[in-house]
Amino acid sequence: MKRILKLLLTTVLLVLFVGTIVFLYNKSREKPVVFETAQPFVTSIIEKTVATGSVVPRKEIEIKPQVSGIVEKLYVEPGDRVQKGDLIAKVKIIPDMVSVNNAEARVNKAELNLKDSRRECERRKNLYKKGIIAESEFLKYDLAYNNAQEELEAALNNLNLIREGVAQKYGDTTNTLIRSTIKGMVLDVPVEEGNFVIETNTFNEGTTIASVADMGEMIFKGKVDESEVGKIEPGMDLILTIGAIEKEKYDAVLEYIAPKGAEEKGAIQFEIKAKIKLKASYFIRAGYSANADIVLDRRDNVLAINESLLQFASDKPFVEVETAPQQFEKRPIQVGLSDGIKIEVVSGLDPMDKIKVWNKAVEK
Repeated sequence: MKRILKLLLTTVLLVLFVGTIVFLYNKSREKPVVFETAQPFVTSIIEKTVATGSVVPRKEIEIKPQVSGIVEKLYVEPGDRVQKGDLIAKVKIIPDMVSVNNAEARVNKAELNLKDSRRECERRKNLYKKGIIAESEFLKYDLAYNNAQEELEAALNNLNLIREGVAQKYGDTTNTLIRSTIKGMVLDVPVEEGNFVIETNTFNEGTTIASVADMGEMIFKGKVDESEVGKIEPGMDLILTIGAIEKEKYDAVLEYIAPKGAEEKGAIQFEIKAKIKLKASYFIRAGYSANADIVLDRRDNVLAINESLLQFASDKPFVEVETAPQQFEKRPIQVGLSDGIKIEVVSGLDPMDKIKVWNKAVEK
């Protein structure tokens, strides 16, 4: 019995020993490495630079009053469409009492002068008819009478302008009615009824009553870094992505590059403007933020590979092409345009070639 137990124990130890040896041997063996491959493909390659900015109307006008006063009535709201000449607001003039007093004094003085000139003119006219004085002397007093009439009319118009903002001789023409100077959409009305507004003059730009813009012609206004501005020129195509309309791409054409840059956060930025080709299915609001891809160069329907497949020897590009299963040879190629991910293959490869993905392998 003891002999059987010893034999059994010896057998178990022997099996464990052999199993351990086999396990360690298998573990120490190198696993074969299988390299993945990729094929060239036909695609379009676009080299581009990015500019950030916003979408704004090409023509946006601020409507300002020509008289100071209080906004008596507003006729529009943001979003309304207006024609050239449409009423925007009415301003009630609050006259300066000193100006009113001076204007009234001028009217009184003009009335006195007219009364005196009329009396003198009538007297000289009678003398002229009797042949006592010459015609030239009568005409002198007749001219003075006509001048006095004109002065009174001017004084009355001036007084009415100060009080009401309208002159009698011009009928309905008045500076108190603010009208749109262009056709478009009202973007903003920064004042309310009852607000005081200041007229536009030499020393003050005046209070903005409304902003009106032509929304049928929009432009992209953005900034380009000085390191990229030398690569672009007017007439280049842009691919515009608007933040509020992520699924849509808009085409645009570069129209303007600022001749002078401005420093922003330590970098020199140059302003650019591009005309946007609008789509009828979407309404673009003024002020949308946007990114513009400026197309520097483009290749359509060319043979290309992923740039990560390239290797270099003495600054000359090559790839490893599979000649037999998991057997590769180096093949120099000529490359062209790159967008940072894909690169054009000018020569050296066929569409059916399998290229070694040299930085990616699978162990088996």
